[in-house]
Amino acid sequence: MKTLQDWLSHLETAHSGGLIDMGLERTSEVKKRMKLEPQCPVVVVAGTNGKGSVCAYLTQIYKQAGFKVGTLTSPHLLRYNERIAVNAEPVSDDTITASFERIETARGEISLTYFEFNALAAVDIFIREQVDVMILEVGLGGRLDAVNVFDCDCAVVTSVDLDHQAFLGDTVEQVGFEKAGVFRSGKPAICGQNPAPESLVAHAEAIGAKLLMVQRDFDFSSLENIQWNYRFHPQHSDDPARNRNSLPFPALRGAYQLSNAACALTVLECLNDKLPVDIGAIKRGLLLVENPGRFQVLPGRPLTVLDVGHNPHAARALRRSLINLAFAQKRTAVFSMLSDKDIDGVLEIVKDQFDEWYIAPLDVPRGMTLESLQNKLHEHSIENIQTFATVREAYRAAASKAGENDRIVVFGSFHTVADVMSVL
Repeated sequence: MKTLQDWLSHLETAHSGGLIDMGLERTSEVKKRMKLEPQCPVVVVAGTNGKGSVCAYLTQIYKQAGFKVGTLTSPHLLRYNERIAVNAEPVSDDTITASFERIETARGEISLTYFEFNALAAVDIFIREQVDVMILEVGLGGRLDAVNVFDCDCAVVTSVDLDHQAFLGDTVEQVGFEKAGVFRSGKPAICGQNPAPESLVAHAEAIGAKLLMVQRDFDFSSLENIQWNYRFHPQHSDDPARNRNSLPFPALRGAYQLSNAACALTVLECLNDKLPVDIGAIKRGLLLVENPGRFQVLPGRPLTVLDVGHNPHAARALRRSLINLAFAQKRTAVFSMLSDKDIDGVLEIVKDQFDEWYIAPLDVPRGMTLESLQNKLHEHSIENIQTFATVREAYRAAASKAGENDRIVVFGSFHTVADVMSVL
């Protein structure tokens, strides 16, 4: 029997040398052979940023309401198992390897990518676990993502901005079209961005999806960062309007989290007849939600923030959230990025928020070299840089030198945050 680690090492290179290969034909055929037909409501969540947070809110609120929840997310921070969770708990190695064996038997001559195995295994496991609702996070884009072989009862696009241009296009309109690919005819399609790309709105109209847009069909307002209100008032729908007032601020920190929470609450409204949720479950879910690495403020001093943001859209959100924090005497960035990301865009947005930079290369094939990281920082007139062989060493050095009124922010990639989490 192969262990989970054996399987993952194999899957990393088994299909076209581990390259991303978009398309639905392979996954559709294996899904058919395995008869993977969810019998419960399915929510598909896409978007440039905020997908993981929306999945986390939905998971915790439905769990608090007494439903059994299956959640697929990606990437993982420390263990692959984080990607496939039942009631917010990662499933066991044995559960995953058993599912991989079933997929391996069913696929026959069809070659599948790492993520296609991931998506099929999640739904296979959730069906066997007899969950009440499946929450599936899109890996990349939407239209051609493996998750899109499953028809959703409700789709969410949290935000649309540039990332993964090689696969999704160089304009927000192209990206919007790719993400709108998860919408389904006659089903609610929630968009957390207004104005939304015209391509997304046009696609929703063309297929007859019920588009619900923030600031038009639902909105939210905060009261001095203590409580917030949510309003659901769909323009073209039979769903009744509803207000949810005096909601507690979510446990996830960051200026953009109310928008993510509002998208999640709109899903609850759309599926309320199948999955009724009371206000108590919503409040408990907002307070208990966890999504590591999303503007995660660690307990203790110096103040330490972990943020997996790796594109300009996320960098703008990070900057807003940092500005909202209390004054810090010395502000240190522990930073590294992948070479296929828009480092120029990110640095330009956040560079005024740091006094010193501790940089190191990531130990992955797509990681930027130390030299290229250094050159990029110099190009943006960033001085006061210290270099290290690994992100772990950079973080240890920053932590040992920081006073209790200082601030350390670890950001730039999932890999950067994962390396520091492994130290913590």
